[in-house]
Amino acid sequence: MRFTEARLPGVWRIGLEKREDSRGFFARVFCEQEFAAHGLITWYPQCNLSYNEKRGTLRGLHFQRPPKPEVKVVRCLRGAVYDVLLDLRPDSPMYLEHEAFELTSDNREALYVPEGIAHGFQTLTDDAEMFYQMSEFYTPGLNGGVRWNDPAFHIEWPLENPILSEKDQAYPDFSISPWTP
Repeated sequence: MRFTEARLPGVWRIGLEKREDSRGFFARVFCEQEFAAHGLITWYPQCNLSYNEKRGTLRGLHFQRPPKPEVKVVRCLRGAVYDVLLDLRPDSPMYLEHEAFELTSDNREALYVPEGIAHGFQTLTDDAEMFYQMSEFYTPGLNGGVRWNDPAFHIEWPLENPILSEKDQAYPDFSISPWTP
């Protein structure tokens, strides 16, 4: 695996080191030793799959609050997504800044998303699937989010008129209801 630090502190892009031959390729997508060597969490007791039928579907921006904040490793298994990470850690030098990545079934990259980072994506293709490794179990009452188009964040999504859940549309302005750990 190839680990590349992103602009946001603690975020890593994880690329594959393919072993190719006439049949295709083989690649490791997780290795406890390699993750630990980079100071990353190595325990993922829950994995999730997100299937998105329509191009333009937008999910996020989501996080889980303390005392059980989540680290995520996210990867696009089918199609393509515009993946956005938003730094909500008040002590971070990049507080309220975001970074975007294109994750596709062709580039096969993953993102390591540390605690305190809100995560969301917009599908660039029909039938996009995302796979999540989670460091914590989902805990009702600790889940949260910020609105995808909140003016406080200046996120430019690639497609207009996204397909959204009622919940993702209803988050208040961050200036009214800031998230604090």
